[in-house]
Amino acid sequence: MSQKFQFVYFDLDDTLLNHRRAERHALLDLSRRLWDGKSESYVSRLRDSYHARNRELWHAYADGEIDRLTLQELRIRHLIDEFNIRDTTWQDLDKYYMAQYAVHWQEVDGARAAFEAVAERVKVGLITNGFADVQHAKLERFPVFRQKSSAVVISEEVGVLKPDRRLFERAEEMAGVSGDAILYVGDSYRSDVLGAVAAGWVAAWFSEDREREMPERSFAFSDWSELLVRI
Repeated sequence: MSQKFQFVYFDLDDTLLNHRRAERHALLDLSRRLWDGKSESYVSRLRDSYHARNRELWHAYADGEIDRLTLQELRIRHLIDEFNIRDTTWQDLDKYYMAQYAVHWQEVDGARAAFEAVAERVKVGLITNGFADVQHAKLERFPVFRQKSSAVVISEEVGVLKPDRRLFERAEEMAGVSGDAILYVGDSYRSDVLGAVAAGWVAAWFSEDREREMPERSFAFSDWSELLVRI
């Protein structure tokens, strides 16, 4: 795979910014607020329950079965019902969780340096499935990613989520090039790799998993130096 890329798009969450860490710590903060002194196993059960329900709801949201507000409400109401939480509302818990989530935002190790190195060689941009206000807030906190980007594509502003082909078509329009002249770098096999390959792009999967069979026009990497040598 030696072609010259004309544009490189990056995913944001868990590629450039450490979403999983921020989510994990925000849920820990939430559990401490609700049950100060509870055992670690209790906290772990809440975290696992949230992740499982949130994953289902995001898939439903991506498929157009629910809207954003329903997603936000149901993932918190699920915790209220399962853990018999009283004397609060889902809105208050969601507000607290999202505030703590923002407190724990940080970059993925090595991501900024790699992003800037790529931006010196070729035009770059961002594609993210997150909610628009949250993702814009992240880019305000870490402005280099927006400043270096020629295009920023946020699913909520387009109206569809990765891996929907329409999101990648919108990104092509903004990049001004198409097909395998575009490389997409992301951590999700389903949303990023399969979505980009289906759009005719080349995909770079940021993952430690080397057992999964990769489709044509894609490759996996776990160290940023592995990506840089291909660009």
